[in-house]
Amino acid sequence: MNFPAIYHRSSEQMASPFDKDNLIINIKTGYDITQVFLIYGDPYLAGIMGGKEKWMGTRHKIEFNKLLKDHIWWTTTVKPEYKRCKYYFELHTKDEVYYLFADGFMTKEQMELPGKMLQYFIVPWMNPSDINTTPSWVNDTVWYQIFPDRFCRVKTQDEHNTEKIKEWTKGKVKNEDRYGGNLQGIISKLEYLKTLGISGIYLNPVCKAESNHKYDTTDYESIDRDFGTESDMIELVQKAHSLGIKIMMDGVFNHSGRNFAPWQDVLKNGRESKYFNWFMINTWPINAYHDTRDGGFYTFAFNEKMPKLNTNNKEVCDYIEKICLMWLEKYNIDGIRFDVGNEISHSLLKRLRSTLKAKKSDIYLLGEIWHDASQWLLGDEYDSVMNYPLTSSINDFFIDTSMTKKDFAYRINHCYTMYQQQSNNVLFNLLDSHDTDRLMNRTKNKDIFIQELALLFAMPGSVCIFYGTELGLEGAHDPDCRRCMLWDEFEDEERKDIFNDVKKLIALRKEESLMKSLYFHFTEDIKEERCIEFIKLDNSFNKIQILLNCSKAPLPILDNSEVLFSRGYKNQMLQVNGTLIRRL
Repeated sequence: MNFPAIYHRSSEQMASPFDKDNLIINIKTGYDITQVFLIYGDPYLAGIMGGKEKWMGTRHKIEFNKLLKDHIWWTTTVKPEYKRCKYYFELHTKDEVYYLFADGFMTKEQMELPGKMLQYFIVPWMNPSDINTTPSWVNDTVWYQIFPDRFCRVKTQDEHNTEKIKEWTKGKVKNEDRYGGNLQGIISKLEYLKTLGISGIYLNPVCKAESNHKYDTTDYESIDRDFGTESDMIELVQKAHSLGIKIMMDGVFNHSGRNFAPWQDVLKNGRESKYFNWFMINTWPINAYHDTRDGGFYTFAFNEKMPKLNTNNKEVCDYIEKICLMWLEKYNIDGIRFDVGNEISHSLLKRLRSTLKAKKSDIYLLGEIWHDASQWLLGDEYDSVMNYPLTSSINDFFIDTSMTKKDFAYRINHCYTMYQQQSNNVLFNLLDSHDTDRLMNRTKNKDIFIQELALLFAMPGSVCIFYGTELGLEGAHDPDCRRCMLWDEFEDEERKDIFNDVKKLIALRKEESLMKSLYFHFTEDIKEERCIEFIKLDNSFNKIQILLNCSKAPLPILDNSEVLFSRGYKNQMLQVNGTLIRRL
């Protein structure tokens, strides 16, 4: 038995309550393991101290697993009758059987030695207040990310610095360019978004800031005049809600902008400033207008325009909490996305979750984290994170033609064995954003573009598309990915072709519950190594199948199942770069 490949601990995502009744238990093994049994029961079945009666649990075969590159992830759900659970594992290879307890592996003979003090795995009590609870509405949401300056402009009486507004353009843009997109522009397009099938808007920052992108906040309490007024923001949320569309604001709390009043006070008064400890200043005096690699003070990356807020400081935490509550009370928003969410202190995030959930129990708290975010997703900080591991897993398969369907399955399965099921259910899944090159720029092919979107729409979690994706808007990395929305190109045949399929995928995601299901497994019925195939299923074992032909030749698909979505599928042949979603 490959003992080093076997891993379990009774914490984090490996043994976690899904709700007040159900406990999910996972174990990771090597490929030599052929069967896994869970022996479980209440810790007190044999009395308080065990006494003369031997503890005997229920033997339960773990049926479901996911294949990872070097491991198998076994998963099951049990219902502890009294909310407590004591358990161990029985592991089978072709030739051996061992038992895994909290203190290691044992043979049957060792386990049954008279007087043996067995160290069982224990989940002591499933306290409802400790269970990771995420907003139920998020899984049903199709998000639309909007970079306000480039989405839509509506001329208003309150327009600000109009002489600096450039003509709306189809081509490349620069960071310093301002095109006048505003909140009234977004309001004017809410009916369009509703018709498209959008049910959530993720707004890039709208608070007062120096730059075009607004990630260098000057005033967290004011809407930037480039975008409109406080009244415009209130109107946006009210009208969006009337159409069943949620609104999520972008909270830039890892750092401020250089014109943030407390930072300016520090630059003026130095160590005498009452805000000196609001920031992470290592030496004084500092040069506040150059690259910060010298370590004089910490910033976002090495950008001297974005001094890092000290979220270990109580006054800073008080201030950020006040801002979040103000946004909630004044605008009635439904979520907050935390920019650079992995650098904010855990203590502040725990406090914010408690405070904000008390005010609005189903508010969605989303962290911008690009890597394994397990420590932020235990139920006391974020609800979810931006699922960039999924982004790269999908992207890499289409870039690296040496990867097989098995390689793809390993990568996707890894993405969904990192976190508890509750978090998986509300992961923020995306293929591009204001921080990446655009999907069409990456694929340069309409059919592959739709293939990747079909994968995105079939994954557990919630879906987000970047504004313009529905038209195949191009754009390289920042700032080019932030081009102006193509409102004049809806009649272009190439754009219309993409739009129609994106709209169909959105409708399928919203109408077909299996597309949103947590449960999926990869199959190998088709021999072609570059044909992705997997099944989505529910608790009643209803099934749909997703097929993507990423090979170099058409593939026969000899079945007359109900087709839910297709591109490049005709006469039971799935063409190169074709997509098929059907009911089984």
